[in-house]
Formats: sequence, structure tokens, C-alpha cells
Amino acid sequence: MNISILPTLNAGLNAASAVCLGTGYVMIRLGWRAAHRRCMLVALSATLLFFASSLVYYYSAGPAPFAGRGWVRLAYYVILGTHTLLAVVIVPLVMMTLVRALRERFALHKQIARWTLPIWLYVSVTGVGIYWLLYRAYPA
Repeated sequence: MNISILPTLNAGLNAASAVCLGTGYVMIRLGWRAAHRRCMLVALSATLLFFASSLVYYYSAGPAPFAGRGWVRLAYYVILGTHTLLAVVIVPLVMMTLVRALRERFALHKQIARWTLPIWLYVSVTGVGIYWLLYRAYPA
């Protein structure tokens, strides 16, 4: 398998997740529960595929060095650090949010989703930004 395509695939999966999360939010605000559910399940699927693909890449290629210098290097590591921390935090939040929805405990689902959505969106969007900085703007 040519693992060199995995960073681009991972960025695409993060972008797909972000688009589905945003669309799902709009769908629920419009009262379209079935469309919201589909969007959120696709976002979850994209995130799970990203996680699997990123593990394969990381364990095959190891960490990629960041070649940027100066202020962009600091910005990169701040983004990477917050992205990584919140990627860990989001796992139990997504699980709780999903379980509450599947059990049709929508009041509780809505309470936790207010936290889950912005954090999940941040992780997805910064994942694309990290890819761009690491592989396109400042490749090693």
C-alpha cells in the first residue's frame, strides 16, 4: 500500500466530517431530524475512518517533521497541541452525545451536544489546517 496518500486522505476525511457537522447543525435547527441524524452518522464515520487511517500512517511513517520557522512554527505547535488535546476530549463527548440520541433522550443529548459540536468542529477544521501547514505550506 502506498501510504504517502494517507495524509491527503486524512485531510479529506477531516474536511468531510466538518462539512457534515455543520450541515447536521443546520438540519436540526430546521427541525429535520432524519437529515440531522444522517449527517451526524456520516461525520462520525468520516472521523472513525480518519482515526484508523492516521494510525496506519503514523505507525508506518512515524511523525512528520514541521519545516516552518519563526512565528508560524509557534502557531503550528499551538494548533497541534490544542488539536491533539481536544481530539482526546472529544471521544467520550461524542460517545455520550451519540448514546443519548440513540436512546432518544433528546434533552440530555442537546445539553451535551452544545459542547460536543464546537469541539468536534475545531478538531476537524484544525486537522485540515495541520495537514496544509505540514504537507503543503512547509513540507519537510
